[in-house]
Amino acid sequence: MRRELTTVLSGRSFLECPRWHDDRIWVVDFYTHEVLSAAEDGSDLRTEAAVPQQPSGLGWLPDGRLLVVSMRDATLLRRESDGSLVVHADLAPHVSGHPNDMVVDGQGRAYVGNFGFDLMAGAPIGPAVLLRVDPDGTVTRVAEDLMFPNGSVLTDDGVLLVAETFGNRVTAFDVAADGSLSGRRVWAEFGPVPASTVIADALPELVVAPDGCGLDAEGLLWVADAAHGRAVRVREGGEIVDEVVTGSGVFACMLGGSDGRTLYLCAAPDFDEHARIAARDAQLLAVRVEVPRAGRP
Repeated sequence: MRRELTTVLSGRSFLECPRWHDDRIWVVDFYTHEVLSAAEDGSDLRTEAAVPQQPSGLGWLPDGRLLVVSMRDATLLRRESDGSLVVHADLAPHVSGHPNDMVVDGQGRAYVGNFGFDLMAGAPIGPAVLLRVDPDGTVTRVAEDLMFPNGSVLTDDGVLLVAETFGNRVTAFDVAADGSLSGRRVWAEFGPVPASTVIADALPELVVAPDGCGLDAEGLLWVADAAHGRAVRVREGGEIVDEVVTGSGVFACMLGGSDGRTLYLCAAPDFDEHARIAARDAQLLAVRVEVPRAGRP
């Protein structure tokens, strides 16, 4: 289906982790080190926090305090009522690459992924862990051997879906009342895990490079395809039933807006750190879709 794309924000370095919260669209800008929020159409832009070590995943505790991943020092930060940022959890002992995206459940437990290797230095692709950070800051490894655990959602019936960017798949876990995970399974498979651990060789093997994602009310997942400049709507099993092509790289997406039917897309020419630091051509795009949002975030 052909849809009209609109520009919500422009002139940014690299936007990630869009979230619809308190009737506003929130994003992070990696290389200006800002957490931003805006009205649905991009007006009334606000800087909500400055994260010098590069912000990434966003979420909120049940009392409304913001959680934000600080990538380069591998910490999870918490914004207090006075606006100050404090360390909520130290992730450094548990990760083998920059922590990035996360999803926070209704009890305030954060599930946080990490790269697993030094992406920007071109290191060999390696497996990573998924962490759970409890509301008191306790960190627990809840899954191993994930291929770049990235965007994640929690369904309304208690399933955690994790996009494995270099795994060609989305993996599912059942979430117990205590936050532990079980029943690991492939929720959507787009192709085999790339045979090569060299990034340049692995990228062409990715049918879909699943990045940031959001769930809709029919139980399908909108997934940013970081390798092919699009967002795809995926049914459990891996069938792609719809897509939005932007003409630029797409690295995260999220449903929001007043009726939940606006699909926000974080777009940039590429994900190369040096190029994005030097430029201001990233955008937050939006397109209208038929099925509204569901689940978390």
